[in-house]
Formats: sequence, C-alpha cells, structure tokens
Amino acid sequence: MRRFPWILTVASALVFVVLICLGVWQVQRLQWKEGLIAAAAAAASRPAAPLSEVMAGGAPEFRRVVVDCPGLAAAPYVELRSIQDKDAGVRLISACQAAGADEVYLVDRGFVADGISARPPVARSAAPTRIEAVVRAASEPGPMALAAEGAHFYARDNAAMARALGVEGPVAPWTLFAVTSSNPEWLALKPSAPPASFSNNHLAYAITWFGLALALIAFYVALLRRRSPSGERRARDAA
Repeated sequence: MRRFPWILTVASALVFVVLICLGVWQVQRLQWKEGLIAAAAAAASRPAAPLSEVMAGGAPEFRRVVVDCPGLAAAPYVELRSIQDKDAGVRLISACQAAGADEVYLVDRGFVADGISARPPVARSAAPTRIEAVVRAASEPGPMALAAEGAHFYARDNAAMARALGVEGPVAPWTLFAVTSSNPEWLALKPSAPPASFSNNHLAYAITWFGLALALIAFYVALLRRRSPSGERRARDAA
C-alpha cells in the first residue's frame, strides 16, 4: 500500500486556501464596486448646488454644481486632444478662481471639432460667467501619455495644465466639466461631461476563482482514488 501523499495534500490545501481567498476578495470588490456605482448614480441625480456648498459637504464627485467664474467667457485656455461621438477635436481647459475658494479649479469648457479653426475670444475680463458643471476627480496621465506641446495637451494633467495657464497657488484635485456653455453665442463649443464608466467584472472573477478551487478538489480526490488499492486494480484491469 502506498504511503499517504502528505506533500501533495499540503500543497493542494495551500493552493485551495489561496483560491478561496481570491474568490472572497473578488466578492468584496463586487460589493464595493456596486456601492460606488450606486453612489455615483445618486450624486448625479441630485439637483445642481453652489460649488462651495458641495465641496463643504464632502464626496463631491459626480455632483452637479453652479459656479461663477470671473472672466471665464474670455479666459485663456489650453487644448486637450479628445474624441467625442467619433469626432476628433480638442477640449478647452481654463482656470476658475471661484469666489471664496482657496484653490483654483480647472474647468473643461467643452469640445470643439477639428474642422473648426476659430476659438472663443481671449481678453482681460472680470465679468463673472455662471455655469453648471459636473465635479470629477482629476485623473493622472498614464505612463505612455505623449508630452504636451506648449498649450496643446495629449493627456489630462491638471498640474501641467495649470502651469501652462499661469495659475499661481494650489490647484484643486477636481475638474469641473461644464454642462452649460461658457460662450452660448459660440455654438461650436459643445459642453459635456464624460459618462461615469465603471468596469464591473468582479462576479466573473469570483466565479473563476471558486471554480478553480472546486476543480482542484476534484483533481485531488481523483488522484487519491487512483492511488488506492482498488484504484490500482481498476487501472491494471483497464490496461
């Protein structure tokens, strides 16, 4: 009679525990992601509120805000390469020093298609421009992002954009995506906020890990049965 396969048993047990832990972790990630999606939907459904009020309340992402930006209609801007509705173009990014705010916010004023060479005027102005906007966390450029060329950017980088715009002082870690136009007389500018995009494949991952754990059990049991005396006899008879 063969000795009991202790090494195989211990190794299988360790792998089984790892697979179960990975499955449980994916279930926890699924619950977290579903909560995040629900929170984003709830925030987006709330009516627009003053920027200061939303920021003071915490959890501002996806909230709609109303903000008065001095001189925004004629503010300097940088251009961010983008695609909208399969059209190539740029998004115009300007700085907004909202009244009472300790930080400068970058405002994504909207999309301009490549076929349009004109741009909104740039001039010194203190006249406030009121817009509605959606608050989104400022993203970091990826490692493969192309470097900016002057005022032309190929990746969203709030810190670099703020420097290019000559912003002095701290920059808010949020971007305000205008959903009403800073220049309503200039119809080529299309204000919009990107849709909330959450990949949620955690259930499939959890099923995969738990399935591998079950397959490991089946393999281990089959191997033990094959190593038993009756299993050896059946193997010889089959041969």
